[in-house]
Amino acid sequence: MSCADFSRITVVVVTYNSAHCLPMLSPVLSVCPHVVISDNGSEDGTAQQAQALWPHATVLSHGRNLGFGAANNRALEGVTTPFSLLLNPDCEMTAKSLGELLAAAANFPDAALVAPQLMAADGKAEINYRWPSLYWRSRGAGAEGPVCVGFVCGAVMLLRMSRMAMTGFFDERFFLYYEDDDLCFRLFQAKLPMVLCPQVKVLHRSRGSVRGRSPWQSEYWRGYHHAQSKLIFLEKHQSIQAASRLRRQLIWTTTLALPLRLILFSPKLVARMWGRWRGVWAFRS
Repeated sequence: MSCADFSRITVVVVTYNSAHCLPMLSPVLSVCPHVVISDNGSEDGTAQQAQALWPHATVLSHGRNLGFGAANNRALEGVTTPFSLLLNPDCEMTAKSLGELLAAAANFPDAALVAPQLMAADGKAEINYRWPSLYWRSRGAGAEGPVCVGFVCGAVMLLRMSRMAMTGFFDERFFLYYEDDDLCFRLFQAKLPMVLCPQVKVLHRSRGSVRGRSPWQSEYWRGYHHAQSKLIFLEKHQSIQAASRLRRQLIWTTTLALPLRLILFSPKLVARMWGRWRGVWAFRS
């Protein structure tokens, strides 16, 4: 692929204490003329290091954590290229893979979104695509060729901007988690195709993008926001009653499970479960 091909794409990377991930992004960011780093108030010098590594990049320093969807939205507001690639800091992508995704988008001109097969660090394929969970339960063998799906993980997404304008981008009520579920569900309802290309593989070091001063605090907020976002998603796309039923269920199951985690003393799981309990308790319709 030539540089001229990549001039059709703006790469958007949302960062939060992700300085340790920046070097592995260079294979893609160094060959793309349009790059936006949307930094959520990192305290490890991420924004400064990104600007030094890629002088051509636009670095948006928000000064605080806006949330994953909101930080993506701030970057997408200024995109003028036909395509935008949303790339998590914990994903290792090559220029060749990006070229293959762009070629796939040309082969499927109606697709609003094209995504690769994510691979775990152990070399196994991740389950990063499925049908909409509110409609069907996905089962069966993995895709062997390009296929229309109802959901892809938001870690790597190539967006066709003209098609995305029909639904908008991320709902900022989702601070973290389920923002990709919500986006894909809206695309599915609007009958805008999402194409998974299993021949394009990208290494995903899941949960490797954040390295803060307090790992327990990070686990607490993971649990908190996952619980909140799950309930917001259910209320938005199913009903208030369904969200209320799940809230009651989560309060009881988490309350009963917390003492067991304390006895076994798994600090990360205790922190995450406490965050989940607080997130569920704080949820209001």
